[in-house]
Amino acid sequence: MKNTIAARIADFLKNFPPFDLLQKEQLYTLASEVKVIYVEKGRSIFKAGEEQHMYFYVVNKGAVSVLKPENGIFETVDKCDEGDIFGLRPLFAKENYLLETLADEESILYGIPIDIFKPIAENHPKVREFLLQSFASNTRNPYASGDKGKLLTSITPATGTQNLFELQPAPITRKVITISPDTPVQKAAQKMRIKMVGSLVVVKDNIPLGIVTDENFRDLVANGMSLEAVPVSEIMSSPVICYSKEITISQAQLTMMKHGIDHICITEDGTPNTKVTGILSAHNIMLSEGNNPSILMKAIQRSNSTNELKKIRNKITLLLRGYLESNIPLNLISKIIFELNDATIKRIIERCIKKMPAPPPTDFAWLSLGSQGRKEQLLQTDQDNAIIFADVAAKDHATTKAYFLELAKKVNKRLSIIGYEYCPVNTMAKNEQWCKSLSEWKEQVAQWITSAGSDELLLSSIFFDFDISYGIVQLSNALSDHIFELSRNNKRFTSALAEATLRNPPPLGFFRQFVVEHDGESKDSFDIKKRAITPLTDAGRLLILSHEVKNLSNTSERFDKLAQLEPSNRELYLACSFASKALLKFRTKQGIRERNNGRFIKLGQLNKEEKMKLKRCFRSLKEVQDLIKVRFEVKAYV
Repeated sequence: MKNTIAARIADFLKNFPPFDLLQKEQLYTLASEVKVIYVEKGRSIFKAGEEQHMYFYVVNKGAVSVLKPENGIFETVDKCDEGDIFGLRPLFAKENYLLETLADEESILYGIPIDIFKPIAENHPKVREFLLQSFASNTRNPYASGDKGKLLTSITPATGTQNLFELQPAPITRKVITISPDTPVQKAAQKMRIKMVGSLVVVKDNIPLGIVTDENFRDLVANGMSLEAVPVSEIMSSPVICYSKEITISQAQLTMMKHGIDHICITEDGTPNTKVTGILSAHNIMLSEGNNPSILMKAIQRSNSTNELKKIRNKITLLLRGYLESNIPLNLISKIIFELNDATIKRIIERCIKKMPAPPPTDFAWLSLGSQGRKEQLLQTDQDNAIIFADVAAKDHATTKAYFLELAKKVNKRLSIIGYEYCPVNTMAKNEQWCKSLSEWKEQVAQWITSAGSDELLLSSIFFDFDISYGIVQLSNALSDHIFELSRNNKRFTSALAEATLRNPPPLGFFRQFVVEHDGESKDSFDIKKRAITPLTDAGRLLILSHEVKNLSNTSERFDKLAQLEPSNRELYLACSFASKALLKFRTKQGIRERNNGRFIKLGQLNKEEKMKLKRCFRSLKEVQDLIKVRFEVKAYV
């Protein structure tokens, strides 16, 4: 006879992650072992320093506060209501509890037995990933101290006295154990045992190709494959996600959540093109004293409606405002906001795919173009995106393209709803001109680069500044490789690109007065995008392209790399790097203050110091344009 209590528990749990990922029989078996716990208002479930329980907990009814004790004072770091889980530490670390929990009202909890649930989590990657995210998300709070404990729906604008724990450096392991791609799996496993490490970085000429972990080995054994005959290149996780040593804890957490990975490779310049210098693991982040919540990321990934995402996006703006007021370095701000934006795009795509009548007919990649592709989209500006889908048989091409156009229509609409306006020139995936197969894109880009007219240059340059937000990275890599091959040693193309870069000279007229708009809605306003940010972005793109550097699209990072490549021009390039960040920060502050995209600035609202800062940025722009004029032999501005 079926246990009716277990059936009711299973019926409740199936509506909440990660239990919604379990099979019906699995869930019922688990529910049969669940302990039902009644807690009075004001009673503690566990305290900091207390030994681990045999359970972690799910709120069935009521509400529970998660508290962090500090100097005798308790700060609320999270609130759990119906369906939320807490008390996960016994699943991940053999340590006493670090936090305390208190029932805000009469509550009924479900105690999930750890000894029964742990094998399920270990054998179910998505369940493990969700629990890791939840565990990481209830240990710190990214808002001002006055906002700690408030739910997403009640966060007020951040103040300048914020506790930005998430900006602490991530705990990087400097001693990296590497192997070559042709190493047999058995030898790799022996090396891991001898070195007592949980992962190895697969390299060729010190360049990272992939990562292998003990989980890869378990999967191999489970599939009955020989450890001696298989090289690690066949089981490694690839491509690797790389960052520079400046990566923060929050940025690492968000990246791991977004990509579903447990390791990040640290390289000299943060790209997969340079030497490995360290490794960062989820385990080390969990054990780090600076462990910090990713509340917004968690909310994005759990969202079930576009309106929810719109509300969360408003909270991202509040977080951005707080960072700016606290004068946090812009490169850190940009990376964190980029990850949140990217996760939002990914979540929208995931939900739209579920709304389609069938799964995607073939592999595809969703590309974010423009400022989001360069990791510079702090404000909600217009959306620029494209789709690449894998080549299919000629007879299936029309229906395949129709599928992705319909998907793109849904995604573009929802991006618009949450605040990313439709692109005024229709550079969006719902436009059939921006939704093509890989072969079509290769043909299209080749035409743009070989034609090298003004319109073609603009279109081709877009594809030097993109980032994949969803889908198969091999498709975007194939297109990127094709573009770089077409542009390599193509003097006609680079000369035309140089001429286009110089079309917007420094925006100062006679007597060093600002060049302003003469007509339209923005008459007498200064267009900071057209006259300052875009020319500097174009200059960085052209110069980094001339050095054939791939996988580096952010403007300030491009100039930082140029400073390394050209020591004789180091001072100029570092000044340009600073200018690109200063201009972006200026525009962002303007946009937040005016509640728009910050593009048009009313000069009368600027004080003398702000005007001087802008003029110093323009000086760097002038100097780098003079360098381009000489290097690429551009006879005159066109």
